Amino acid sequence: MTAVPAADRTADPGAPAAGTVDVFVAGTVFLDIVFTGIAGPPTTGHELWTEGMGSSPGGVANLAVACSRLGLSTSLAAAFGADVYGDFCWSVLDGGEGIDLSPSRRFDGWHSPVTVSMCYDDDRAMVTHGHPPPTTADAMIGKPPAARVCFTELGGDISELHGLGQPTWVTQASGAGSMVFTDVGWDATEVWDVAALRRSLEGCHAFVPNAGEAMAYTRTDSPGAALDTMRDWVPLAVVTLGSGGALAADAISGETAWAPAVPVEALDPTGAGDVFLASLVLGTLQDWPLQQRLRFANLCAALSVRDFGGALAAPGWGEVQAWWRQVRGTSRRAADYAFLDEVIPQGPPRRVSRASATIGMRLPLTTTAALNPDRTGAPALPHPPAEPEDSP
Repeated sequence: MTAVPAADRTADPGAPAAGTVDVFVAGTVFLDIVFTGIAGPPTTGHELWTEGMGSSPGGVANLAVACSRLGLSTSLAAAFGADVYGDFCWSVLDGGEGIDLSPSRRFDGWHSPVTVSMCYDDDRAMVTHGHPPPTTADAMIGKPPAARVCFTELGGDISELHGLGQPTWVTQASGAGSMVFTDVGWDATEVWDVAALRRSLEGCHAFVPNAGEAMAYTRTDSPGAALDTMRDWVPLAVVTLGSGGALAADAISGETAWAPAVPVEALDPTGAGDVFLASLVLGTLQDWPLQQRLRFANLCAALSVRDFGGALAAPGWGEVQAWWRQVRGTSRRAADYAFLDEVIPQGPPRRVSRASATIGMRLPLTTTAALNPDRTGAPALPHPPAEPEDSP
C-alpha cells in the first residue's frame, strides 16, 4: 500500500506558528453511521425502521472536533482510506472544522473503518468493520509537533498493545513538554494488567477512565477508592461516572472535587466521553479550579448527547452560551455555573455542522471534474449542513 502525502496547507495568518498547537491527537478515524429512535435491539428475521440517521467522522475525530469547536488549535494524525468515506472524513475535518491534518496520511488500497451505532434505551450498540492501518502511529508521526497537550488512547489489552510501555511519539511529546492526557478502553480479556498500565502512564499528566475501568485496574470496589489509588499514578486523575458526574484529584493544585452530571434528554451518547475530555483539556490549559473544570466538562458532554453523530454532535461556545441564557437566574444550577460569564468568548458564535443522513449529495459534473485527480488530500466533498450553535 502506498501512502499519499497530505496536501500542502495554506497558512492562516491568525493561527499559531507551524508546529505549535494547543492539542495534538492521534488515533483511528471511523466513518460513523448512527441510527436513532429505535424501540429496541434488532432481532433475527425482522427489519427495523428508525426515526433518524446521521453520518459523521468518528473515533479520534470526536476528540479533535470537540477541541476545535472550543477554540483550541488542533492537529490530528490518523490513517485515511483512499475511498469516498475517507474523502468525506478528511473534507469535514480539514475544511469544515479547521483541524490540521498535515501529520495524517491517505493510503491507497486501504478502506476506511466503518461503525454502525444503534441508539436505544439511553445507550447504544455498535458494529464495526475495519482493518489495522497500513503503518503504525510512530512510523506515520515521526517527531510529533510541538503541542501544549497531546492525547493517546490506551487499548483495552494494554499488555499486548504496549507491553514495553507507551508509543515512542508519546514519550517524545512528553519529553518536549506536552501534557499527555489519556484514557483506556475496556479490557475484554479481563486481565487488567496494572503493571502494563503503569508503564504506559509514565510521563502522562492526566488519566481519565470511566468508573468500571478505574475500579478494575485498581482492584477497588468504589470510584472514590479507585481515585484514591490513581492519584499516585498521574498528576491529574479523573473518574467519569456517567449520569453520576465525575470526580477528580489534582496533585498540582492539591484539589479534590466531584461535580454532578447535567440532566438533558439524550438522543445519542456517542462521543460524550471525548467531549468531556476536550472540555477538561480546555479548563486545564486555562488553569480553572478543578471543580469548574469538571462542571464545564459535564455540561459540554451533556449538550453533546442531545444530537446524534459522534464528532459532529460536539458543542461549541454558541451552544454553551445558549444553555447558559436558559438557566441563569431560573435554575438552582445558576450559582454553580456563574463562572461561565467570565469564560464564554465575546462575539458571535461560530456556525457548526451537524450530522446528516448521507455523506454528500450528488455533485455537479463541473465540480466532479475539478476534484483533485492525484488525491494529495481529500476532494472538496459537500460538508454536512451548518447551523448556528444556538439554534433549536
